[in-house]
Amino acid sequence: MRSRNYGAGMITGWGQHHYDSAAWGMNTELGGPISVEALAEFPKSGLWNVHGDFFVKHEYDSGITVYTSGGYTNGIRYEGTDGWIFVSRGSYQASATDPVDKEKSSKALNASDPKILESVIGENEIHLEKIDDQHGNWLDCIKTRKAPISPIEKGHKACAICLISDIAMQVDRKLEWDYDKEVFINDDEANAMLRREQRKPYGTDTVKY
Repeated sequence: MRSRNYGAGMITGWGQHHYDSAAWGMNTELGGPISVEALAEFPKSGLWNVHGDFFVKHEYDSGITVYTSGGYTNGIRYEGTDGWIFVSRGSYQASATDPVDKEKSSKALNASDPKILESVIGENEIHLEKIDDQHGNWLDCIKTRKAPISPIEKGHKACAICLISDIAMQVDRKLEWDYDKEVFINDDEANAMLRREQRKPYGTDTVKY
């Protein structure tokens, strides 16, 4: 994750999970932001060559703005006119190096007003799909051929947000993004960074199916 040959840093390591959940709340799972701008520190020597501390801003055509930073508590905070709700995976860690402050992240749900967490979703309000086991859902869908709760198209869109954020960190300017065509608007330099040469003899540049 600290070498560009294998990843783009924590913006892709954790970003995929959080941008996916944020899109769920914004109803933009098959869309994306219309602009991205970022600041980041990069190592000046050594083996690591991806971002360190960073700050990213995404704007959506709905008027919503999303801010991301390695300095924030690990999770997602939805802010509205009447308050905020914070959602995370609690103190769960996938590995010993996950950036989770267990003391700050012990609560998977929090809100500006505790009563928000006690509200009941009405019968005619929006109900999102719910499963008890994500791995089980994936295996069930292999058998039934139904779409899983996290289909590949939505995963791809979340990953795209991570990657355009990484590009914005490198060019250090605001970029306009066409999320349908998946290209930057009027920016040849940034578009050239959407793809890189694949290492021979691997990859679709060499291997034909």
